[in-house]
Amino acid sequence: MIKLSKSRVKNVLVFLSIVFMIVQVVTTLMLPNYTSDMINNGIAKNNTGYIVQAGMKMLGVTVIFILAAIGNVYCAAQVSQGFGKELRSDIYSKVLNMSRGEFDKVGTASLITRTTNDVNQIQNVTMMALRMMIQSPIMLIGASVMAYRKEAKLTSVFLVAIPVLIVFVGLILYFATPLFKSLQKKTDRINLIFREGLTGVRVIRAFRQDDFEQNRFDEANKDYTNTARKVFSLVSLMFPVMTLVMSGTNIGITWQASHLIGNIEMQMGNLVAFITYAMQILMSFMMLSMVFFLVPRAQASAARINEILDSKSELKETSSPTEIPTEIMDLSLEFKNVDFFYGKAKVPALSGVNLTMNQGQTLAIIGGTGSGKSTMINLIPRIYDATHGSVKINGIDVKDTNIDALQDHVSLVPQKSVLFKGTVRSNLLFGDESATDEQLWHALEVAQASDFVKELPGQLDGVVEQGGDNFSGGQKQRLAIARALVKSADIYIFDDSFSALDFKTDALLRQALKDDERIKNKIVVIVGQRVSTVASADQIVVLDDGKMVGLGTHQELKKNNEVYQDIVNSQIKEGDQ
Repeated sequence: MIKLSKSRVKNVLVFLSIVFMIVQVVTTLMLPNYTSDMINNGIAKNNTGYIVQAGMKMLGVTVIFILAAIGNVYCAAQVSQGFGKELRSDIYSKVLNMSRGEFDKVGTASLITRTTNDVNQIQNVTMMALRMMIQSPIMLIGASVMAYRKEAKLTSVFLVAIPVLIVFVGLILYFATPLFKSLQKKTDRINLIFREGLTGVRVIRAFRQDDFEQNRFDEANKDYTNTARKVFSLVSLMFPVMTLVMSGTNIGITWQASHLIGNIEMQMGNLVAFITYAMQILMSFMMLSMVFFLVPRAQASAARINEILDSKSELKETSSPTEIPTEIMDLSLEFKNVDFFYGKAKVPALSGVNLTMNQGQTLAIIGGTGSGKSTMINLIPRIYDATHGSVKINGIDVKDTNIDALQDHVSLVPQKSVLFKGTVRSNLLFGDESATDEQLWHALEVAQASDFVKELPGQLDGVVEQGGDNFSGGQKQRLAIARALVKSADIYIFDDSFSALDFKTDALLRQALKDDERIKNKIVVIVGQRVSTVASADQIVVLDDGKMVGLGTHQELKKNNEVYQDIVNSQIKEGDQ
């Protein structure tokens, strides 16, 4: 937690919070002393003037206590909430810049838990640290000194009370701490199942798996609940035991004090003050114990957050990145002896890829499911890095470039069309924030999306629901394509982005791409499943089980490539082409 707090906590507010807390503790310790003096010198001697005088002092001290308490709470809240804000912001920024491999290792559900639940744990402990964690030891020491000064003979009661509390709290900590840590992982599990249920609700209903999913969630929910019951039942034992110890302490103090008062060795006011200090000592000890319960849980959360913030990207940034030349005549894309392995896999997902594409050309990639098509195009914008070999844009190895600068040269339409809640305009402006309405409409026309956008209420300002749920699959794909076309790039990549389009719209879109004055001078990469989608490309890469088994035009591959022939024969009836 100390590591996380560096540069994320305002030291001035922390200092003020501590100052206010010290003032709060000092005034709290002063009140029993005034009460003692009021009883001894005012009530016992029937001195009304002294009682009023002492009462006014107590009122003044109480006002100072209240102001200090308000100041402490305000500063502590500012520190804790600001700390949480900075943490959430840093985690989100880190996640946005994670490589795909890093993202897959942690998982979406766990990332959500770490950004919400784990950050909340740290916020709560920070708040408690600036209040209870600081207050308790100061109060404990101060009340002990004041109690000793009032009547040293009565302090022997604490030789029994405090060891009993230490043993009991230690036992609870021993059993509760592992349970607190396990709750975080069980929260991850609940979030995972709940998120899968929400995103896959249509599939669940279609296959009548409602009962199965409900049972799966119930098991995770019961597991979390049972653990929570155990740990909070243990913690709840603190209160009755504390009450028992405090009551026993009061009895012990009263019993000993009665003999001292009877022997005129102690005044009644001192007894009242001593009992108050005794309660402050025990309450301080109890508050400190509660802090010890929460700190291990927060420490576990801090470790999980540090795991994200300290994770090193699998994509290595060079210390002196090379800028990619942007001259049109130099535009090229080259794969040279490229192999790629996922994680620690022993079998390559992609191997032996060699090709070169130049300005104005279209590259198509085709192959069976799992043949490595998406993997291949993900190497271009460095979503992954090639394990062996090199991918070059304009003669520069992408590994030698700055990732942000590289991705300015590439516009990608992913396999899954993702739209964000907002409007058509706000989604298209992801491609270029400065794009004019004319440019947006042009991109929509090329993507064959202008017709249905014109029918929307508000047209460009038409509403897009979360995930684009108010559009069909084909409409979402066309909007995603339009968004990519708004961006000015050197290479446009379409990762199976025409799969939800009918054959006519597919053909019109590809023809519009060829006719567009801006796109025709770029390199276009199309991943497709249908032969009709890739047939017009200048070069077609045929992948089979991660290997490049063919490269050529449609006609060349039909004549001499067996894998491509099988794909053609499976899709086109004899005599069609």
